[in-house]
Amino acid sequence: QVQVVESGGGLVQAGGSLRLSCAASGSIFSVNRMGWYRQAPEKQRELVALIISGGSTNYADSVKGRFTISRDIAKNTVYLQMNSLNPEDTAVYSCYVRFGSILTYDYWGQGTQVTVSS
Repeated sequence: QVQVVESGGGLVQAGGSLRLSCAASGSIFSVNRMGWYRQAPEKQRELVALIISGGSTNYADSVKGRFTISRDIAKNTVYLQMNSLNPEDTAVYSCYVRFGSILTYDYWGQGTQVTVSS
């Protein structure tokens, strides 16, 4: 069984910063990718940032230059440093982990609320 646990959400003023963390534990094998998605009220879930096993990263256009994804392979942990936050970043942020290569398994965290006040 795999557990995916996020932390670091909260309330911040516009222009501020937050750092999210996500740790995967349990029956872990061959992490393929880890990343963050978010869902704002009445909007579809969208990819925020992703880091692939080789280290390459993908970002949503709306967060490029403001957010940075990083990882600690030994700890099976991924981080999302969010700077210059604005109210449009308000959402529930969920961590995503994919294991395997040919046969893959996806796991999600419970989500953490990020609220940016104007």
